[in-house]
Amino acid sequence: MLWFWNFVVYSFLGFLLEVVFAAAAGGRPDRKGLLVLPLCPVYGLGACLILLLPPWVSARPWALFLLGGLAATAAEYCAALYHEKALGVSFWNYDSLLGSVQGRVCLPFSLAWGTLSLGLVYWVHPILEPWLLLIPRPVSWMALVTLTADGLLTAALLRRSGDTACLRWYSR
Repeated sequence: MLWFWNFVVYSFLGFLLEVVFAAAAGGRPDRKGLLVLPLCPVYGLGACLILLLPPWVSARPWALFLLGGLAATAAEYCAALYHEKALGVSFWNYDSLLGSVQGRVCLPFSLAWGTLSLGLVYWVHPILEPWLLLIPRPVSWMALVTLTADGLLTAALLRRSGDTACLRWYSR
């Protein structure tokens, strides 16, 4: 269940990063990802892909920056494609940014993901992993059921409405 918790924790940290980034950049404060849980699954997926990179990558900061950035960029591209094709919505559009690929990914964020890869592998994950291993299995199963229910409900709402605003049930 460690990979499940990696996904959940890094999705939550990604949600926090999105909130801070939106506040700092004056961007949209919309919830990204799920209806109820404060998670951005694209971050969880990206972090898991980074953590799956071979040990020789983690041992070389330049390789981790490059391949970690590419792994997270691939997760971002796939998430955007899934949202567009399967659910009929778009959470972001990078058309106006340098190196944009179909508005789904761009160079500035790919470089940011590379930098975040370094922090994830060298600092955050070594601190969190021992704590994640202590989570009891019944708690993990309850969390999995909750996340799955939220994910299915979110997907159904997005597909039906075609608008990410349906996830904003809260007031500011």
